[in-house]
Amino acid sequence: MPDRPEPAFRARVGPPSRRTRVLLLTAGVLAVLFLLFVAASGLWTDWLWYRSLHYGGVFGTQLRTKAGLFAVFGLAMALVVGFNLWLAHRLRPPLAAMSVEQQSLDRYRMGVAPHKKWLLAGAALLVGLVAGAAAAGQWRTWLLWTNGTPFGVKDSQFHLDVSFYAFELPWFEFLLGFAFSAVLVSLLAATLVHYLYGGLRLQGPGRRASRGAQGHLAVLLGVFVLLKAAAYWLDRYALAVKSGSYKGVEGWTGLRYVDANAFLPAKTILFFVAVICALLFFLTPVRRTWAPALIGFGLMALSAVLIGGLYPAIVQQFQVKPNEQAKELPYIQKNIDATRQAYGIAGAETTQYGPRSTTSAEALKPDAQTVAGIRLLDPNVVAPTFRQAEAQRKYYAFPRTLDVDRYGTQDTVLGVRELDMTGVQQHSWINDHFKYTHGYGVVAAKGNQVDANGKPVYTESGLRDADQYSYNPQVYYGEKTTAYSIVGGTNQEIDYTSESGADKLTQYRGGGISLDNPLTRAAYAVKFHEPQILYSGAITDGARVLYDRTPKERVEKVAPWLSIDADPYPVIQGDHVVWVLDGYTTSDGYPFASRTTLGESTKDALTDQRGRTLTAVNQVNYIRNSVKATVDAYTGEVRLYQWDEADPVLKSWMKAFPGTVRAKSAIPAALLPHLRYPQDLFKVQRELLGQYHMTDAAAFFSGTDIWQVPNDPTTNTDEVQPPYYLTLRMPDAKGAAFSLATSFTPSGQENLAAFMAVSADPGPDYGKIRILRVPGDSGALGPNQAQAKFNSNGAVASQLSLLASRNDSAVVYGNLLTLPVGGGILNVEPVYLLARGAKAPVLQKVLAMYGNDKVVMADTLSDALAQVFGGAATGAPATPTAPATPDASGGATPAPGSTTPPAAVNPDLQQALQDAQKAFDEGQAALKNGDWTAYGKAQQALQDALKRAAAAKPAAAGAAPAPAGSPTPSASSTP
Repeated sequence: MPDRPEPAFRARVGPPSRRTRVLLLTAGVLAVLFLLFVAASGLWTDWLWYRSLHYGGVFGTQLRTKAGLFAVFGLAMALVVGFNLWLAHRLRPPLAAMSVEQQSLDRYRMGVAPHKKWLLAGAALLVGLVAGAAAAGQWRTWLLWTNGTPFGVKDSQFHLDVSFYAFELPWFEFLLGFAFSAVLVSLLAATLVHYLYGGLRLQGPGRRASRGAQGHLAVLLGVFVLLKAAAYWLDRYALAVKSGSYKGVEGWTGLRYVDANAFLPAKTILFFVAVICALLFFLTPVRRTWAPALIGFGLMALSAVLIGGLYPAIVQQFQVKPNEQAKELPYIQKNIDATRQAYGIAGAETTQYGPRSTTSAEALKPDAQTVAGIRLLDPNVVAPTFRQAEAQRKYYAFPRTLDVDRYGTQDTVLGVRELDMTGVQQHSWINDHFKYTHGYGVVAAKGNQVDANGKPVYTESGLRDADQYSYNPQVYYGEKTTAYSIVGGTNQEIDYTSESGADKLTQYRGGGISLDNPLTRAAYAVKFHEPQILYSGAITDGARVLYDRTPKERVEKVAPWLSIDADPYPVIQGDHVVWVLDGYTTSDGYPFASRTTLGESTKDALTDQRGRTLTAVNQVNYIRNSVKATVDAYTGEVRLYQWDEADPVLKSWMKAFPGTVRAKSAIPAALLPHLRYPQDLFKVQRELLGQYHMTDAAAFFSGTDIWQVPNDPTTNTDEVQPPYYLTLRMPDAKGAAFSLATSFTPSGQENLAAFMAVSADPGPDYGKIRILRVPGDSGALGPNQAQAKFNSNGAVASQLSLLASRNDSAVVYGNLLTLPVGGGILNVEPVYLLARGAKAPVLQKVLAMYGNDKVVMADTLSDALAQVFGGAATGAPATPTAPATPDASGGATPAPGSTTPPAAVNPDLQQALQDAQKAFDEGQAALKNGDWTAYGKAQQALQDALKRAAAAKPAAAGAAPAPAGSPTPSASSTP
């Protein structure tokens, strides 16, 4: 046979060459370093972010606490489990009995033998990592336990300070759960090792358990039962915060009769039974028999069924049910008192209010400011109007729901012109992150006025150069600003595009994180998954990166112990715009106080537009608006101010994070008038007051006076009506105040049961809740009945139908306001028309009804009120409904406070404006004196003067000066 030719290539057999090993080692080292850098980049960028805001202490405290808990509890779990594995191996019998079972296990023992040390270390390390990660998640519990501040209030059952339940009991329960886990894992692991090495046998002659295995497992079982005894003892106190359902309250919390007289003694008895059973297990190694321990364990289980289950059921069935009211009333009263205290509603004042169907001028006089300030602009409807008229560039937008604030005595609807990246026509990395970086300016309108065309009367509007504003208009941090931006260096960003098409540019001079360090750039390239950050020439010396730019996420990061209200709102504070956020401290450990789920309690017809509360699924039974937070719209600076100086939860967090919360006295004077009572807290309180307005346990037990928040009649969402900010005077108050108000109807009915308002203005009455209880036989209409009354009125229906068909429009109803005025109930609702193909609704009519009978619809609020009040007044108490003064191009007058110089005007226009100003001043004086006749004349004179002004032609191009339709506050408090 001929020889085969040698192959041209022969595969190398054997270990790799030195060069290959070096290359593989280098690649492995580089891969590990890359993975470590990726893992560390998140930590590094977080540290840079916190340091840039001067909240490095928050980051450090969290990191140290989490790392400490991870290390301590991870090591403890690893040591406990590792020790029991080692001990089980150490106690193995020297020779295993001969049996088929043991012969099968020999193969496993032989396989494990060379690696048993590594397996022991690996198993201990694995359970330690899991336990450490779980413990690190308890950093809040640890910090509250170590920094807990007494409440100064004791529970009514055990007479312990509330701080025991809020701060200490959760930590003890965690420790107990950890100990249970450690013992259970050790028991399972030790059982497995004893079985593997013959200490436990299922087959073969002789004892099933060796002496070592028996003693080891008996001690572990004894520790387990001893821990169960500790659990029984803690369960006694946990009864005070036990939650369930009772009397229609889903989160009913606290002891009831059966808990105090059956479960509580049962837990005490079971504690002693468990201690005795544990002692029997500990004696098992001495007595060398399982019998006493197993009998004791069986008796403990039987006791748990009989004493802990059957006995309470017997008490409930044969003692409580036959006479439930007498048995439960003391415990219901404890729940009522604790719940009202925990939610800050203990001071709510309830007064009877029998609404009249007619009123008089004298009765209306105290409510002049309420009627004058009725808000026509619905911030939930006019956002598209703001966008159409004032966005002015496609890359600007307003939120779906605008905000309501007050400047001077004027309720104002306002929104921030924020950056909307969906409107950028040419997307690129440079455009998206270097050029279009910020919004521009605040737009504000009077809440109680519209012009002759039904459009808002703006007090701040238009685009102009930054130096023509009384404040910095550039908004780098806002509710819609979710992308990162790279600013500074030689980069210039777009403020806005002028009418000529030229871009108005700016350079950012605020904060941010420097990108001068190449490692920092690499870290952010990893964070944002954008390699161009590492090598792009657009990033020059001095460049900084801005991210996490929404106000809510910034406050959540610097104060992770707060729950944040869903609706940040903008305020012009001096020469800059800040976002104001309300922060809540919460707890679920207030004894006897019923629990509520924040996400459900704060849900209403506008939830999807406003956003949801942070702890949307968490149940709480204590809440305080303890912190007011601000975020500077230009620099992103976050400030936290102590608002509730008595809140022990806040005091505990301030001890845990010293220096993060400023004193209440540090709140700037320009900011203080704009702080308000938060909506989410009010919604939680109103839901509870639907039942907890009953302070008598007997009335609560009967459940015949339960209220509910009515569904919003102006939407089709089947969600409850949101509360409204407006200026009003409650009947027992000295004057009108900026308030947050809502209505109640009886459960399952639609008539009006009560009206509730809280003073939202900082001052002596801030947070004071007033409830007007309406008698059931008064016939007062609830919101849905009022809406039905409007819709069923023949004249109203025909006029709206005619308007809609004539203009090919859809009818949009604004906020239905229910107001206690002149001893009766006034319902007012603006009506908007949305033309086919249009995006912005226009206010066309105002519906009004006083009492239950007279329904009117008029073109203006003043006309509607004049009709509905009948003989009470010939003029309507309302601020003027004025058309905007046209400029030479047909546009609107620049807002008050604008620095745009006015153009010259002809004499006719000048005289008309002077007459308008004079009429307005006379009307305000008449309004102050409650002289509706004089006010009506002044209102008519004002309308005539404004019509003459609108008809007059300016002498030159430019804006004519508008009449001072209302007093213009200073730049420090007004847009």
